[in-house]
Amino acid sequence: MIALSDYLMLSAILFSLSIAGIFINRKNIIILLMCIELMLLAVNINFIAFSHFLGDIAGQIFVFFILTVAAAEAAIGLAILVVLFRNRRTIDVEEINTLNG
Repeated sequence: MIALSDYLMLSAILFSLSIAGIFINRKNIIILLMCIELMLLAVNINFIAFSHFLGDIAGQIFVFFILTVAAAEAAIGLAILVVLFRNRRTIDVEEINTLNG
């Protein structure tokens, strides 16, 4: 049987990888969005693991709402990127600073 600590270790590794991905890659917006999604996945693993081991369904309900917000964030983020690429012909993070008023 898989212990709670195994799930927490997997979640910590995923969260650490996503933090490292954000700090290492500051140029590509798509990879930054994927790292944010990986962070949310790590949090979801924690919620599901604690929900299962404590016998409470509240964690699974939180995961449902987090997945809903993540899907909306991904859709809106990709739509903004498409519009940005059409106008600027780049998705470089440093080029987005030129959008300031």
